[in-house]
Amino acid sequence: MSFEKEDMNQLSTVKNALRILKSFTMDEPEKKIGDLAEALGLNKSTVSRTMSTLASEGFVYKDPETKKYRLGYSILSLSGIVNSNMDVYRESMPIINKLVETAGETSHISIIDNLEVVYLQKVECNHPVRVLTHVGRRNPLYCTSSGKVFLAFSKDQELLDKVIKKGLKQYTKKTITDPKKLIEHIKEIRHNGFAYSYEEYNEGVHSIAAPVYDYRGRVIAALSMVGPKQRIQYQRLNNLAKRVIHAADEISSRMGYWK
Repeated sequence: MSFEKEDMNQLSTVKNALRILKSFTMDEPEKKIGDLAEALGLNKSTVSRTMSTLASEGFVYKDPETKKYRLGYSILSLSGIVNSNMDVYRESMPIINKLVETAGETSHISIIDNLEVVYLQKVECNHPVRVLTHVGRRNPLYCTSSGKVFLAFSKDQELLDKVIKKGLKQYTKKTITDPKKLIEHIKEIRHNGFAYSYEEYNEGVHSIAAPVYDYRGRVIAALSMVGPKQRIQYQRLNNLAKRVIHAADEISSRMGYWK
């Protein structure tokens, strides 16, 4: 029994460490022990011990002046290993670069994780007015073009139901919060072959996305183009959508998918 208790304590420690690491975001890159303890519902002593261990391995760094912690360089090395081993990341690079060059708008490759869309790759455009997004950012599925791609083309028939059950928070005046309207919207996307979001998540921001498939015909990523509404206008929707779909199809073919 003592061994079982020891194993459980170790698992709990590992879980706490992972929760702490995942709590750091671009919006909150630095945190104090007290902030972490309150946000995660842990004792300060537990958080302090865990942070000391993480710091010793280079996963977090403590600013000696502010006493705040931020992620360390060991995280960066791990992310590099992940990216280098993700085929979709590697295969999409030349295509997404070409798309940004020809269309003149910022583009992303996104994946799905735990009912959220996560930006895996971003190529910035040269326009002076840009959209503030970043690799690793997590966004909702139901009000972003990338997220809608997974809702419309995923083989997981229960995915849309799970999102609706979780709740449709309103981010802007144009966010779809009515489950019936969202279901109809997803049907439209499935019919058109691409998704779009017009100021549904961020005011003044429009985006278009298309699915990327693997050799088994599964949607593994979404290719999106995003920009201010002044440039990605409704009149340009079909033309830009054709570019995004063509680029997504190119990536899919590199992943072994054939229609």
